[in-house]
Amino acid sequence: MTELVSDNAEVTVLLVDDNPQNLKVLYETLKDKGYRLLIANEGEKALDLAHRHRPEVILLDIMMPEMDGYEVCERLKADPETSDCAVVFLSALDDLQAKVKGFNLGGADYISKPFQSQEVIARVRTHARVIRLERELQARNRELQGDQTRILNAIDEGIYGLDEAGIIEFANPAAAAIMGCPVEDLVGRNFFDLHFSTASAARDNLPVMATCRQGVAENQRNIRMLRADGSGFPAEYRSTPKLEDDELHGAVVVFWDITVELQNEQALEDAQALVQEQRDQLAHTSRLTTMGEMAAGFAHEVNQPLTAITNYARVSKRMIAGETPDLDLLRETLDKIEAQSHRASEIIRRIRRFVKKPATGKEVLSVSVLLEDTRQFAEVDMRNNEGGIQLDVAEDLPEVAADPIQVQQVALNLIRNALESSRAAAASEPVRVTASRCGDKCVRVAVVDHGVGVPEEAEEKLFHPFFTTKDDGMGIGLATCRSLIQAQGGDIGYERPEAGGACFFFTLPVAGVEGQPCTEEPA
Repeated sequence: MTELVSDNAEVTVLLVDDNPQNLKVLYETLKDKGYRLLIANEGEKALDLAHRHRPEVILLDIMMPEMDGYEVCERLKADPETSDCAVVFLSALDDLQAKVKGFNLGGADYISKPFQSQEVIARVRTHARVIRLERELQARNRELQGDQTRILNAIDEGIYGLDEAGIIEFANPAAAAIMGCPVEDLVGRNFFDLHFSTASAARDNLPVMATCRQGVAENQRNIRMLRADGSGFPAEYRSTPKLEDDELHGAVVVFWDITVELQNEQALEDAQALVQEQRDQLAHTSRLTTMGEMAAGFAHEVNQPLTAITNYARVSKRMIAGETPDLDLLRETLDKIEAQSHRASEIIRRIRRFVKKPATGKEVLSVSVLLEDTRQFAEVDMRNNEGGIQLDVAEDLPEVAADPIQVQQVALNLIRNALESSRAAAASEPVRVTASRCGDKCVRVAVVDHGVGVPEEAEEKLFHPFFTTKDDGMGIGLATCRSLIQAQGGDIGYERPEAGGACFFFTLPVAGVEGQPCTEEPA
């Protein structure tokens, strides 16, 4: 019998019956419903049409000669191309046994003869919709599986799918490349035997073991794994449990060779150590340069107590040479010699402490003591500045964690710049140094002057290396200050006061909170 096809080809329905009258009734019932209709009057023809066109619905008569509907259904379900078709049996047999047999063979529904048109239309519409949705879902799943395969094949990290015993069920090409063998040689192997020594005394604690057995996710770095040839390599891996309906079915392992990564990290650490060494050397050179600039002032400061000591010693000698020396006056004179020697010693102590290279690193410091020491150290420059230095430290200021020599170098540099700027502007107001809380994690130190200020166009470049607003400057002072403060875990910056001049500030972490950001604005 020839094949008849309607105009609408969206859903295909195959009509199978050996009775031409029944086929005509079915065709007339469905022809205007938008289906693509196929007609067969015997089993072999039905199987051929179904295999070529994959209809969504097959209306199948049971009682046919040579090959009955049951055999046709059985063969349809055995063929992967037609196994998903919805088979609706048509039969005058209305007993329960016939229906059960049809359902057991894979039938989707049953319509008794003589059938009603509305019933046929409703059953076909329902099953056509279900099959179409199932096929769309299957197509989407195949598309997703294809996308997943392409993604897994494109990933540089090795990926394994393991069962509960650690048997490799899946391996991507990257895993094969890392292992140095084909994917098919990996699948079926035991992950633990393949990648770790079987003689390990701690076999129960091997990486990924807890994920496979207990569903515990893992992430470890620098784990030594073995390749197929027995050679080892450092690896990082992440393993996650493979769950289906909350039941553990193994693990998914993502791993990669970190040999080059570790080499790069070591090279980076070496470079950072070299940079830090150069920074320390630059800071030390900067301190020596500062000492050179302040040498004349220090010579004057030291010369004053030395001169006083000389004069007091001469007076003492004259008193001793007298017939009746005044012992009380002599004792007072010797006390003055001792005081002046302490004064000279203190000046030299400050110089030696300032110019030496830091050896102990960060300490717990009192900001008020450190700034007072710095203020006294800056008195050499203050002699030529009428306003002097005013120190304001907030009460109950917490201690900070920092390198005292480097912090003093920054504070001294900012104070000397402020003194120089004030002197250039002939300002009589003192340079003001303040220390206050800055949130819960920081202490903020600010140096404010009434000097010539900073040009607006220079603000963004103040802390850049080799940038300077001074005619004879080298541009390394503020850049060095930034490096030193950042090494303490703090921040440094500039603000333009409304009253003119300049305000440079830096922050230091409160002792006990090192490692946390210290860039907050003052409270």
